[in-house]
Amino acid sequence: MSMDADHPYVPRDLKLPGYEPVFLSQSTILLVYGAASLLVVSLMWLLSGRIHKISKVDRILMCWWIFTGLTHIILEGYFAFTPDFYKVNTPHYLAEVWKEYSKGDSRYVGRDSAVVAVEGITAAIEGPACLLVVYAIAKKKSYSYVLQLSICLGQLYGCLVYFATAILEGDNFATSMFYYYAYYVFANMWWVFIPGAIAARCWKKICVGCNVQEQKKSKTR
Repeated sequence: MSMDADHPYVPRDLKLPGYEPVFLSQSTILLVYGAASLLVVSLMWLLSGRIHKISKVDRILMCWWIFTGLTHIILEGYFAFTPDFYKVNTPHYLAEVWKEYSKGDSRYVGRDSAVVAVEGITAAIEGPACLLVVYAIAKKKSYSYVLQLSICLGQLYGCLVYFATAILEGDNFATSMFYYYAYYVFANMWWVFIPGAIAARCWKKICVGCNVQEQKKSKTR
């Protein structure tokens, strides 16, 4: 076993008893994640093409929701419910992901309470809800837009808490500027921009639907 201070993370006095170094290379970790994500998205795109009268926008949204849902459940779920992942002494892929990602944000390996809470809620609630959205879009359920808007607001709130708590605590959790921008900024910004765009679309759809209903009521009076 490694000594407590024998780790690459910041701050250097972070206590990680039993820490084991990353086994897999960065390129291997990213390649596996990219390949798995591409496979999931490709399968969803092909399957969604079999749905009668579905728009390309909805097919793209189904790809996004299956991707983000499985990311929440599998990756974030593993982190939230495996507090000692940094002690794993075999090349367990999910443990390797979080050891590597922690180079950009050591609050993960340090089990920061705010991060654990956000990731736990995301994995347990938002993850399954994302998969429900896939079903709702495919079956053209009336609650689809409301559900999408709710999840997007949850994701945006989670990102707000994630970034805000980092700033309040000094924003000094990355081993280098490369990891700061590659992991902390770049890897997370997609859950700001994409949910923001989807939330705006759903808001418009819901407003249009409400206006149509009001017009119908007015005509029947």
